[in-house]
Amino acid sequence: MLSDAGGFKKVYLALGYTDLRRGIEGLAISIQYTYHLDPYQKGTLFLFCGRRNDRIKGLLWEGDGFLLLYKRLESGRFDWPRNGEELKSITMEQYSWLMKGFSIYPSVREVDYTPPNTL
Repeated sequence: MLSDAGGFKKVYLALGYTDLRRGIEGLAISIQYTYHLDPYQKGTLFLFCGRRNDRIKGLLWEGDGFLLLYKRLESGRFDWPRNGEELKSITMEQYSWLMKGFSIYPSVREVDYTPPNTL
């Protein structure tokens, strides 16, 4: 389910660290009061990561109740952004990158270019 983003309308990452001992109520309260968003948005996935980058939790409102998702990688780590305590909306492409273990930020390699001397 977490590997396929086809059914989600929007995906948010909670940047920084989240205490993954929290359950549905704790995560929903965090969404509502810390990030000032409605956790009851149908089709919106909220993702959280603890100090260990090998596991994440997701919270999804399905219209009739919450679905709490938990994923722990056998090997490797999620490339989770740790810059701040905010909620970041990501695209489905970025979500796919994250689930495959890549960074959500495309990297641009700097290349030194010296134009030819044409006089």
